[in-house]
Amino acid sequence: MERCPTGRMRCDARFERALARRGYRVIAGLDEAGRGSLFGAVFAAAVVLPLDARLPGVRDSKELTPARREELAAEIRSAATAWAVAQADAAEIDRINIYQASRLAMKRAVIQLGTCPDFLLVDALSVDLPLPQRALIKGDARVRSIAAASILAKVCRDASMREWDRTYPRYGLARGKGYGTPEHLAALDKFGPTAHHRFTFEPVRRLLPGAQMSLGLALEAEAGSCR
Repeated sequence: MERCPTGRMRCDARFERALARRGYRVIAGLDEAGRGSLFGAVFAAAVVLPLDARLPGVRDSKELTPARREELAAEIRSAATAWAVAQADAAEIDRINIYQASRLAMKRAVIQLGTCPDFLLVDALSVDLPLPQRALIKGDARVRSIAAASILAKVCRDASMREWDRTYPRYGLARGKGYGTPEHLAALDKFGPTAHHRFTFEPVRRLLPGAQMSLGLALEAEAGSCR
């Protein structure tokens, strides 16, 4: 993995350019946000960027301040040939597990692009679509289109957490983004989980009676079979 002089991995379009030389024309980068959260949906984005797009500063969303992510998200949406953000909600996460839910959110993002990619560059996962693709470890730090997807997914999920915070202000969702912060864990202990918590995640699961957990998952599985 190449690194720039600062020690950070070099994030650019070299993977997309290499694929373009092989004849691929619509190359989408994919990433997700919120896999480790205790609350709410996991979000995923798909982004197709022109090879000549000028997007200085685009890199792994975790390395950026919230304000800078918002700025770059606007630039990405403006520059992109196509982009989409999708999600898999907490009930789906509990039913099929977070790994599969992340893949499902990515699949939905690709389908919602409005154009069919001929190659997918994915951060560490595979997507259940009959398209050529490559999973790249630390792709969000190395591949410009994946980094762009990570920014859009993160910005949209953070906005979702701010909205949910208005409904459930006790859990500090706007501040902690649904992760297991001391504030969030203390609220879980005091008030219990909401209907939008991930019941199969340990800090939430330990608060639920076994019968309640089994019934809840059975109902979700039944609902899923009817969709």
